[in-house]
Amino acid sequence: MRFPLKMIAVAATAITLATSAFAGDQYVDPTGYAVSGYDVVAYFDLDQAPVGQDQPAAVPGNKNITSTYNGATFAFSSEANKARFDADPAAFAPQYDGHCAYGVAKGGKVPGNPELWRILDGKLYLNITENVVGFWEEDIPGNLTLSENNWVSLEPAAASDRVIPQFSSAAPVN
Repeated sequence: MRFPLKMIAVAATAITLATSAFAGDQYVDPTGYAVSGYDVVAYFDLDQAPVGQDQPAAVPGNKNITSTYNGATFAFSSEANKARFDADPAAFAPQYDGHCAYGVAKGGKVPGNPELWRILDGKLYLNITENVVGFWEEDIPGNLTLSENNWVSLEPAAASDRVIPQFSSAAPVN
C-alpha cells in the first residue's frame, strides 16, 4: 500500500518541478519594474473599495528599496514591506505574473494596470482598463474559474510586451 502513495508523491513533485521550470516571466513595463514600480505589499494594507467603485490609489515603491522575484524587480515603499515580501514573495506578487486577470480569463496575456486592482481571497489581481474592470466584476467567480483554467496553458508563454493603455507610472520614487 505504501508503494502507490510513494509513487503519487514522486509524480506530484515531478509535476510541480516541471511546472516551476517552465513558468513565464513577470510582466514588466517600460519602468523596468514589476507592477510598474508600485509596492505590492502596500495593496494588502489599503481599504478595498466595494465592487463597482474605484480602488484607493496604489502606493509607489522606492527605487532604493527593491527585491527580485520571478525574473523581475519589485520596488517597495518601506524596508518593512520589503521584508514582508522577501519572507513570502508569492503571497504578495500579483496573480498571473502581473497580467490582466480578465485577459487571462479570455485566453491571453495582456498587461495589468497597477491602479486597477482587487484583492480576493488574499491574492492580488490586476486588470488593464476601467472598462475591463467592469467586465471582470460582472462575474468575478466565473471569471476567476476561467482565468485559473486558462493560466495552466498561458503561464509558460512569454510575458506580454505591450504597454498599458493610457497609463504612465508615477512609480518608483526616490
